[in-house]
Amino acid sequence: MPITPVIFPELVRALIAVIDANAAEVTELDQAIGDGDHVFNLQRGLQALQQHAEEIAALDWPAAWQKIGMTVMSAVGGASGSLYATLFIGLAKHGRDQAADVRGFSEALLQAVEAVKQRGKADVGEKTMLDVLVPAAQALHAEAAANSALPTILARLRQVAADGAEATRDMVATKGRASFLGERSKGHVDAGAKTAQLMIAAIADVLDNTAT
Repeated sequence: MPITPVIFPELVRALIAVIDANAAEVTELDQAIGDGDHVFNLQRGLQALQQHAEEIAALDWPAAWQKIGMTVMSAVGGASGSLYATLFIGLAKHGRDQAADVRGFSEALLQAVEAVKQRGKADVGEKTMLDVLVPAAQALHAEAAANSALPTILARLRQVAADGAEATRDMVATKGRASFLGERSKGHVDAGAKTAQLMIAAIADVLDNTAT
């Protein structure tokens, strides 16, 4: 059975829950090398999405991604707001020409993540959310091309996202406030990478429960 935006309200609830549950840990990470407001900005964006959740659930995926992107753009401050907005608007743009299945989504996601890289002028290895988003997009694309079963895909995404977030611990930041610390930014997991990992895991849990 194809996954449609009808699932969106449940996804938003799961994202709010996982960010709230890990807010103290992520804020501590962010205060160590960042601005300290990452969790607050994410929570504000997720609350805005929750207000539009039923409206989004009634749309097709391209229109849903566009609405999500515009909502995030207007509600979320900081660098993460513009980058996530770019991701979702990219999914809307590139998803229009793709089939509404896992393979089609994986193609659109690769292109959307590329747009995030261009917007942020960043890539893997610079201690950002891209250290999670890029390998996750690549893993999804590989598993979709192999026609892997959904549980296999979700397990791979959880692992790749966790590995990507943890890998930022030993990186030197080159973007944002953390970049001013130079070598002193090593030894800390990037807050944006951590929340990206948490949200991927939460989405995977919802999809796992939906598929069973």
